[in-house]
Amino acid sequence: MIDLHIHTNASDGQYSPAELIQKAAEKGVSVLAVTDHDTVAGLAEAGASAEKADITFVPGIELNIEWPTGEFHLLGLGIRNISSSLREIITALQKNREERNFGMIAKMKEDGIDASYEELQALFPARPIGRPHFAAYLVEKKLVRNRQQAFDKYLAKGRKWYVDRAGANLDESVQAIVDSGGVPVIAHPLSLYLSWGRMDDVLEDIHGRGVEGLEAYHPGAREVDCERLEKLARAHNFFVTAGSDFHGEKIRADRKIGHTCGGRKIDDRFYYDELLPHLSR
Repeated sequence: MIDLHIHTNASDGQYSPAELIQKAAEKGVSVLAVTDHDTVAGLAEAGASAEKADITFVPGIELNIEWPTGEFHLLGLGIRNISSSLREIITALQKNREERNFGMIAKMKEDGIDASYEELQALFPARPIGRPHFAAYLVEKKLVRNRQQAFDKYLAKGRKWYVDRAGANLDESVQAIVDSGGVPVIAHPLSLYLSWGRMDDVLEDIHGRGVEGLEAYHPGAREVDCERLEKLARAHNFFVTAGSDFHGEKIRADRKIGHTCGGRKIDDRFYYDELLPHLSR
């Protein structure tokens, strides 16, 4: 059992990198990719812990990409050295994330909510703040019953306190991942919010711009759609990956380490037959 998409508290996950590796080892995971949002801060700790646990570690990142529809997240898998170009992108994305956070606080205040960014940061010291932390903040202030309700009512795209955040340029991000020794993979492509009729042309364009892999299997999609995505990936010469997108039970209780759509265990083939040949070039 493997997992090629997972998060630590270096971004918006529940567990520290070392704790996450321990949990993965307890679950019998043999290959693990840590792919925190817009940061590589947890990779050194995760790598050292994985070596002790005899887990094959795939250092990674998940970048927010500027895109006209939905959300485009780009995984960089197997990054061996962090290039200056990737560091520049990370710095810009983190600055944009903070600006977005201030915008969300401002919207809350406009609605008469007693909220402050300092109060939110105090709940999560030394953490980069994102929407999952806002959701926990709303639970803490008893404005919602749980984190999912926070997203459904206030924080999801199109809801009243949602604020768009700028993403990185796709072509620059692909090159930065390659410069860092990694392989670019489009994460959960259904998040692009494209019709199946448009998906062909868009995937053809994305592959032509240097994205080599496609995460066809993700717990946010139905099994039938994941299988359809794998066929599309083959048609457009992507290799295929799978992940749990695990953040922690307190953040997304429905996601489990080493499992993807429909509760399926993630098969070893997605690493050994799909990703590894690209990492070994």
